[in-house]
Amino acid sequence: MSARRTEAFTDGVFAIAATLLVLGLTDQSLGSPTTDDELARGLLDLAHPLFSFVISFLILCVMWMTHVRQFEWIVRIDDTGMWINNIRLLLVVLVPFTSSLDTSHSDLLLGRVLLPVNFFLAIVMGWLQWAWAVRSGAIADLTRDDARRLGRASLSAVILSAAAMVLSPVLGSIGFLLFAFDGLLTRLLRGSDDPLSPPSASAGESDAADGDVGGRG
Repeated sequence: MSARRTEAFTDGVFAIAATLLVLGLTDQSLGSPTTDDELARGLLDLAHPLFSFVISFLILCVMWMTHVRQFEWIVRIDDTGMWINNIRLLLVVLVPFTSSLDTSHSDLLLGRVLLPVNFFLAIVMGWLQWAWAVRSGAIADLTRDDARRLGRASLSAVILSAAAMVLSPVLGSIGFLLFAFDGLLTRLLRGSDDPLSPPSASAGESDAADGDVGGRG
């Protein structure tokens, strides 16, 4: 079946999850400041919640951008593909909750770890979404070389999110700053910045048989 309705549904879920993130800030109390100095100190106390909000929002944006790129190629989707996407979206809508835990309980191990684990699993499911689309023949116009390049590039977000998760017991959400290297690592893994090769008539068949995969979110 056409992937367009799945694409639209996914867009909506990402938008809602990104919007709900701000509730983690509105739940924070500034106390009852009566002077500018007291208000400034209260705002400074929001530094970690604000950092967690910004990082979570930006990574959701990266994942959504990857989703957009994936569905430029994915033209069909089957039941398995939809369920893989549904599991990814389940993990996406959990982000506001795990982000609030990071905001309120960063002094506890679980409070620091759950958000990185959440993002790692969501990114892995995005990779599986693309892998299944390639293997099931849902991508019509992608050459073998391009599939290999995208497959290598897909490792960037997986590697960085895994590293952030491993470091989270010590660094918490600060480990997400590793995503600043996403562009560089993607280019290194992909091996070239040249445009994607023009699709050929047999590209879809060769890709499905080859099994190379790409996609990062």
